[in-house]
Amino acid sequence: MPQRKEVNLVIDAADSDSDISLPDDDYDDSRDKGKSKGKGRVDKKKSDKGKGKAKDSQAYTWEASYTRSWETVQEDEAGSLQNSVQELMARGRRKRLLAPAAAIRRTIIRHVILLLDLSAAMMDRDMRPTRFDLTLQYAREFILEWFDQNPLGQIGVVGMRAGLGERIGDLSGNPQEVLGYIKERHKLEPTGEPSLQNAIEMARTSMSHLPTHSSREIIIIFGSLTTCDPGNIHETLETCTRNKIRISVVALAAEMKICRELCDKTGGQFGVAMNEGHFKDLLFELVPPPAQKALTRVTGGATTNPSADLMMMGFPTRLPDASAPTLCVCHAELKSQGFLCPRCLAKVCDVPTDCDICGLMIVSSPHLARSYHHLFPVKSYDAVPNLENTPHPPDTCHGCAKSFPITVSTTATEGMSAVGRYRCPDCLYDFCSDCDVFVHEVIHCCPGCGK
Repeated sequence: MPQRKEVNLVIDAADSDSDISLPDDDYDDSRDKGKSKGKGRVDKKKSDKGKGKAKDSQAYTWEASYTRSWETVQEDEAGSLQNSVQELMARGRRKRLLAPAAAIRRTIIRHVILLLDLSAAMMDRDMRPTRFDLTLQYAREFILEWFDQNPLGQIGVVGMRAGLGERIGDLSGNPQEVLGYIKERHKLEPTGEPSLQNAIEMARTSMSHLPTHSSREIIIIFGSLTTCDPGNIHETLETCTRNKIRISVVALAAEMKICRELCDKTGGQFGVAMNEGHFKDLLFELVPPPAQKALTRVTGGATTNPSADLMMMGFPTRLPDASAPTLCVCHAELKSQGFLCPRCLAKVCDVPTDCDICGLMIVSSPHLARSYHHLFPVKSYDAVPNLENTPHPPDTCHGCAKSFPITVSTTATEGMSAVGRYRCPDCLYDFCSDCDVFVHEVIHCCPGCGK
């Protein structure tokens, strides 16, 4: 019986005319004649190599406008990063110098409804990784920073998707509870079209019961270019104006006329994010409480500024951890920890909050003191150019007792001191650059004069 022979047939795809189609300019008719069997393949590779170089030199459209963080920091000739650090600090100082240093009328008790666009447009990848994921990340950071600067305020969350307004979370003064509203991503999956009118109406009705001494604000993160509204949105705008609701919009796609009108007529802020960093800057500009217009009253032919109405607050008594569990009035659960209302002795879990029994606003003294710095900001320190006019300059910083640098910087940066000293205009104490940032951005109180 003849034996079966197994033959392995190996075919080179580059030599197969059925698998590769060459353009007309690269086609070599010598392949048909059998004179140069591999010439067409070599010419194809050479052509691809030249095209690859031209393709690599041309960046994608989104890469052309993408800011690389590692390119913003440049080394000097000696390989030091000191100049880049000073430039970043000078940028922050110039921003603080442009801010008003005088006392400004602001509302320290704020109520904010955060409107999140959950439409299909939020899945675009022009902002990495997507608009939706970046919005959730910045929203979490915004909530933490907002409660740190506004401990007496409350935040609620409303979503816009499928042409409806969806209540994600009610107003709450607990940052962990607000973060829990947007913690589960699968429950906020974008779909359909947004509806500005339905979401604004839902937010407005959530704040209809609030007192007049607190501010009512709506912050919208909008990524779509359309809105699916059941009625006339201009009527909703007029209602918000009568109720003194301030609307601010951070657009991720482009400017829409209705969004601009919502902000202009209610006194809010509007901005279009150009990239990820600009998106975060626009959102975090809404953290400080907005300035309020002074109300004028005509009495006897003279215009006067009336004094603010007084409101009642209560400082609670904190229960020890080892106390017997009792029911709280906010959740109706047995808990050992909590606070007692000073008026009705009802037990609440967290402060600040409003007592569910008597309606008294319960706050702690640290929360009230931290909200106070928005009304009277710390004066900006003056950058000391040199020590010629100082007869006996101190050797150490008044805040951290750190020694000042002996060498004088030769590179002049606007807003920065060449000798590393920053002087308080009231107490005339000198501080280092680190204490300058710490005083104006963290403690909001000068260690020298206490102002």
